[in-house]
Amino acid sequence: MTKAYDPLNYENLARSVVTALLESVSTALPPTKKFSGSGVYALYYTGSLPYYSHISSSDLDKPIYVGKAVPTGARKGSSGVDSESTTELYRRLHDHAKSIDQAENIDLVEFQTRYLVVEQIWITLAERFLINHFRPLWNTVIDGFGNHPPGSGRRDMRRPRWDIVHPGRSWAMKLKAVETVEEIVRLIDTQAR
Repeated sequence: MTKAYDPLNYENLARSVVTALLESVSTALPPTKKFSGSGVYALYYTGSLPYYSHISSSDLDKPIYVGKAVPTGARKGSSGVDSESTTELYRRLHDHAKSIDQAENIDLVEFQTRYLVVEQIWITLAERFLINHFRPLWNTVIDGFGNHPPGSGRRDMRRPRWDIVHPGRSWAMKLKAVETVEEIVRLIDTQAR
């Protein structure tokens, strides 16, 4: 028996947001013109690091990272914030640009982004769909790209894999590395197969 198509099914709703994101015009990271809103985004790598060769492309068909930017207070259940009255998405993209710029072995000019201002209720759903669909390296294998410096009392944390592969963020260099670049690159190769 064939299941009836339900346009209001959560996966179909998420797919419509993702389609709008993927059809949006790409831009250099970070965006130069300030804008308002919260939403979802995808980052693309176009450089020549050998362990990213399977995703590096000027076609921007496979993101290296996807994420979301929700209005301040949204994670704590605040419902009085609308997606367009904030600059969270713009700020998040600039935070990512700073992290990439601090890395010693990648260059910010090798990155492009697509972003979409989205109604708050659909942001997390769209991000989850993007991660499940694309399995971006920096969301799955090389975690820690979106991290912020740990607070006091959390200094005994491990150094994120992203900071092992792409050293340069001063706060991360203070954390203990428990894996080597070679071990992580082997994991990248495994996922690429």
